[in-house]
Amino acid sequence: MSMELIKPGVNIDFVGKMKYAMALSAILLLIGIGSVIYHGGFNLGIDFAGGSIIQVKFSKNVSADQIRASLKSTKLENSTIQQFGANEFLIRTTESFSDQKMLATNVEQPLSAAFNKDYEIRRVEVVGSKVSADFSRKAIIAVIFSWLAILIYVTWRFEFRYAAGGILALVHDTLIVIGAVSVMNMEFTINILAVLVFVIGFSINDTIVTLDRIREIVKRNPKQNLGDIINLSINETLSRTILTSLTVFFTVLALYIFGGAVIRDFAFALLVGTVIGTYSTIYIACTSVLLFENLKLSKMKRKK
Repeated sequence: MSMELIKPGVNIDFVGKMKYAMALSAILLLIGIGSVIYHGGFNLGIDFAGGSIIQVKFSKNVSADQIRASLKSTKLENSTIQQFGANEFLIRTTESFSDQKMLATNVEQPLSAAFNKDYEIRRVEVVGSKVSADFSRKAIIAVIFSWLAILIYVTWRFEFRYAAGGILALVHDTLIVIGAVSVMNMEFTINILAVLVFVIGFSINDTIVTLDRIREIVKRNPKQNLGDIINLSINETLSRTILTSLTVFFTVLALYIFGGAVIRDFAFALLVGTVIGTYSTIYIACTSVLLFENLKLSKMKRKK
């Protein structure tokens, strides 16, 4: 016996709310773009910007200001110091600390002078500027290629109007997740890139199930109004969509609450991606199919 969240025969008018959904999407996208402009670009992690991360754990209560004061007149004077759990801090700098001697002079000596030996350097990560620039380029190419591969696949399996709707939904989801990361001023790291790739896969999976149902009903009733067909298809697949999304959502929510500081940003971006991926299946992919159809019909009328 399958679990049904939505009773069979339900008929929510999704297409009728299309204008409100388009307005909401436009507002969310504008907020994201505004945030990127306000912050002067993305808060890039060392994977993309280059530099060093030094993770330090103290055995007693210490503030970021005390650490900053101890690092005065070293190469870490203008670094970012961020708390990372109890008495643990991340020191981020654009300097490359690949040399052990440089690390001793700029980190170990000033910290030892200020805090005796009550600390431990947990990790040092270093990425050169050349490597980070190459990585940024490859990351952008990876996301765009994933869009193109999905566009080709869905065009081959369905037809172009369905594929265009699916791709619009994916671009929409990617931009909104990036916007949310910027609004929260989170670091754009390799983890966030992994979220973008996950959201692309998660969103298109849902979208294809609904588009498949639209295509089936169009084949059976080619004369039926497309808006009614879309509503029927979304309602018929709604229980599956919500069950799938809620399963992912609650798993990621548990990660966000209990996963600790290390994966909090990753889990937050995943939460946004899960919600927006489900929303875009209904309101971006399906309504785009309807818009393409309406454009086609208006062109045919003009030709006549």
